[in-house]
Amino acid sequence: MSLNRSEKEAVISEVTSLAAKAQTLVMAEYRGITVAAMDQLRVSARNSGVSLSVLKNTLARRAVAGSSFEVAADQMTGPLIYGFSEDAVAAAKVVADFAKTNDKLVIRGGVFSGKALDVDGVKQLASIPSKEVLLAQLCGLLMSPISRTAVVLGALAAKKGEGAAEPAAEAAAA
Repeated sequence: MSLNRSEKEAVISEVTSLAAKAQTLVMAEYRGITVAAMDQLRVSARNSGVSLSVLKNTLARRAVAGSSFEVAADQMTGPLIYGFSEDAVAAAKVVADFAKTNDKLVIRGGVFSGKALDVDGVKQLASIPSKEVLLAQLCGLLMSPISRTAVVLGALAAKKGEGAAEPAAEAAAA
């Protein structure tokens, strides 16, 4: 189904606005994937805050022209699904996790921070824990010395409490 000029302009402006807000773009070839599998991928993407779009490559190239995602314009060939995310790792994580269970989805590349990523780069980006997990790990690291100090102080207080109880018990026996 071909789009008329105004529909093409609407698609380009929509993708341009997505690209303006996004930190990451991931491209994957979806040839041979069933509709049910694509629906699963879209639901997973929606839950993670990733915008997935099947676009004509010429429209995608025009939409990312002048943005940090322009470096991937030469990779935009074939039947691709484009994943944009504001979270740095969400798009890569959704696509890479789905590709693990469905061999027909082939990661082609991506862009992060204005740098083109190959397949391995997208997989490495996907292996980074989410922002929430990283913050939890940081809090754990910050709390570790404090909790250790509290344990040591508690043990010292308990030991002094035992030591103070012994002389009192001796005095009561005498």
